[in-house]
Amino acid sequence: MSILEVRNLTKKFGGLIANQDVSMTVEKNSITAVIGPNGAGKTTFFNMITGVYQPTSGAILLENEKINGLKPHEVSKKGISRTFQNIRLFNEMSVIENVLVGMHTHLKAGLIGILFNLPAIRREEKSSEKKAYQLLEYVGLAHLLNEKACNLSYGAQRRLEIARALAAQPKVILLDEPAAGMNPKETNDLTQLVKRMRHEFNLTVILIEHDMKLVMEISEYIIVLDHGEKIAEGKPENIRNNPKVIEAYLGSGAVHVG
Repeated sequence: MSILEVRNLTKKFGGLIANQDVSMTVEKNSITAVIGPNGAGKTTFFNMITGVYQPTSGAILLENEKINGLKPHEVSKKGISRTFQNIRLFNEMSVIENVLVGMHTHLKAGLIGILFNLPAIRREEKSSEKKAYQLLEYVGLAHLLNEKACNLSYGAQRRLEIARALAAQPKVILLDEPAAGMNPKETNDLTQLVKRMRHEFNLTVILIEHDMKLVMEISEYIIVLDHGEKIAEGKPENIRNNPKVIEAYLGSGAVHVG
C-alpha cells in the first residue's frame, strides 16, 4: 500500500529547470533511496515534498491527500519530517532542547496556558521532556542531554537531527545525506539505526545518499535522478546494472558494490 505519491513534479527557477516531470510512488514502511550525481535535483525534490519550495506543476499526495501548497510546519503536522544535507541544529541550545523543538507542532500549549503556567501545560512539559529523553536514549545521546549541540561530534549531530525529526511523530521521514562526513563505524551504526527506526516507529524512510554501499544495503527501492529528470527506478539489483545509471552516476566500479 502506498503512503506517498508524487505526480509529474516540476520545479523551475526562472529559466533553470531543477526537476522535470518526476513521479514516484512510495510504499508504506519501505526504505527508498533517491540517488544521482551532484546537481541532479535531489534536494530540490525533497524541498518540494516538505513544503520548502512549491512545485511549478505536479502534485504531492500523502495518504491520498494533496499536500503541495502547504507550508513546512503544516507538512510536518501532516506527518512528514526531515533532516538536512547541511546540519541545521540550534547550536547554542542543549541537546534535549533541540529535540523538544521538534515536538512543537504537536504541543497544545497556548499563550494563556504558558503565561499562567496552568497545570495542563506543566503536565505537557513533563511529558514532552520524558519523550525527548527517550528519543535521545534511542539514538545513543541521552548522556549528553544538557550539552550544547555545537559541542557534539559530527556523527552525534547527525543522530541528534534524526532524534529531532522523530520528535515530530512522522509517518514519513526524509534523510538528506545522513551518512555525509561519517567514518565507516558511524555509517554502519547509522544503517542499523535506520533499519530499527523503520520497524520500531512504523516509519517510511526516504533518503538521499552518495554512499553506494549504504544505499545498496539498506534500500528496497531506488529512484535515480540526473539533470532533474528520473532516468531509472527499481530494486537495488536492477539499478546496479542499469546502463543509464552507470553512465550518469555510479561508474562500473561502484555498480558492483557488495
